[in-house]
Amino acid sequence: METTDKPNISIQTTVNAPVSVVWKHWITPEDIVEWNNASDDWHTTRALNDLWVGGKFLSRMEAKDGSFGFDFEGTYINIILHETITYTLADDRKVTITFTPKGNQTLIDESFEAETTNSLERQRLGWQAILNNFKRYCEGKEKG
Repeated sequence: METTDKPNISIQTTVNAPVSVVWKHWITPEDIVEWNNASDDWHTTRALNDLWVGGKFLSRMEAKDGSFGFDFEGTYINIILHETITYTLADDRKVTITFTPKGNQTLIDESFEAETTNSLERQRLGWQAILNNFKRYCEGKEKG
């Protein structure tokens, strides 16, 4: 594995749902647009996901007031069903997500190379907020 001088940031959460359910909500575009935001003043207006090695994904993230938006996109480099997703972002940073079943719960561990625009703490808090939103969404769908 190649070395990088980019700091790595790790976040995690435990979702009260089995790994098959968690995986489905993580990869399905119709679900992604529902949970993929760090705060209530942001939303994902569209999501595309071709989940295969070499496949691409894109989530259009925008401020609800229309003041700012960006495409969060990348290419998959490793996928192990219900276990691991690794991708490279458009700016060449690597991200790895692991899904560890724990009975009817799933531990999600997300590790990503930091970018240089925002502080490490701001990046960690932002990504953790999205992961926490995913947990709420997924658990809400389970109670449904």
